[in-house]
Amino acid sequence: MAPTGQWFGRTFTGLKPGSKQLALTYDDGPNDPHTFRLLEVLARHNVRATFFLIGRYVNRSPDIARELVRAGHAVGNHTFSHPNLIFTSALQTKLQLQACDQALTDAVGEHSRLFRPPFGGRRPSTLRIARALGLEPVMWNITGWDWKRKPAEYVERRVSQQICGGNVILLHDGDHEAFGADRSQTVIATDRLIARYKADGYVFVTVPEMMGKPVVSSQPAVPG
Repeated sequence: MAPTGQWFGRTFTGLKPGSKQLALTYDDGPNDPHTFRLLEVLARHNVRATFFLIGRYVNRSPDIARELVRAGHAVGNHTFSHPNLIFTSALQTKLQLQACDQALTDAVGEHSRLFRPPFGGRRPSTLRIARALGLEPVMWNITGWDWKRKPAEYVERRVSQQICGGNVILLHDGDHEAFGADRSQTVIATDRLIARYKADGYVFVTVPEMMGKPVVSSQPAVPG
């Protein structure tokens, strides 16, 4: 579950330190109303981010997923129901990824081929299955610990202590345990972090942009 560990297979965790690019990523959405609040903040700063969405929430609120794509953000696969894939069988893992991909396709059409395992949990077989389905595993190298419902000041401080450039930052616009979770502090922290690091000359990009790939992939899902 170590986010930057590469022992079980290659995953994208960011660029080398010193880059002036930063990638904001948000897990466990879409979530009403805080994904919309986050969209407002990102639009005000003219920043694009990457959202790893839970398939069952996409089915529940496809309109939010569509708003993310309409605003130019990248959306990726965060499984259908957010299990820890360390403990799921190969078949269960495959079905989770396929079901989420289908939910995204039904909601927004073409989308990125990015995949982030819930909790960061993965085994070698997890990554093999993802790649066999045409998915690119993405982790992170900074977390704001906002999933613990910490105040915005705490989240901002935790992220700021780790910034070195080229970072993929993990935050949450939703909660895998319940739809409608309060992520207001994440929204506030996002506003402050963007203002702070833009002033320092950093540029916020989507993960596909950081990887040198298009935000929307023309590569179709590989049938299982």
